Amino acid sequence: MTQSDLSTRIRNLIIAFGAIAISFALFFGLQSDNPSLSLEKQAETSTPLEVALGNNKPTFLEFYANWCTSCQAMAEEIGELKEKYRDNINFVMLNVDNDKWLPEMVQYKVDGIPHFAFLDREGSAIASVIGEQPQSVLDKNLQALEKNETLPYQVQKGETSQVNSSNPPQKSKPDIQPRSHSN
Repeated sequence: MTQSDLSTRIRNLIIAFGAIAISFALFFGLQSDNPSLSLEKQAETSTPLEVALGNNKPTFLEFYANWCTSCQAMAEEIGELKEKYRDNINFVMLNVDNDKWLPEMVQYKVDGIPHFAFLDREGSAIASVIGEQPQSVLDKNLQALEKNETLPYQVQKGETSQVNSSNPPQKSKPDIQPRSHSN
């Protein structure tokens, strides 16, 4: 083997190992920044519906599903808004795949997700927006909700994921507690 062949093999080996290292880094980097996981974490830390309806604070109610691409796309922005308004507004997340929330889905006329309902301090729905929304629209609505003013953006419709029978709700389990927001 000549010196040229040896250096070519070493160079190719280094390139191959570099490509493998980059592949692993991308794979594990994307896994740790999974928006669906972010939805689950937000749901776990959201205010339980029963608490929100009784604590005399306005409520931002989100109907979502982990498989909903629009919900996933908005997860980070919703988290930022939750952080900004957490002291004055309840943030409640209800997973449409949990049939426990069927009465609420009917009550708030959820036919696409994400579906956001804005509830006043008494728990009455005063407005809703459906589908993927710019953060600025939700922020303006939350500012108005916090101040008990008329919401500037009502009944807005953006890109949605349809709630359909191809992904049927799961049966409730007897051990599901009131704070259970997901299936």
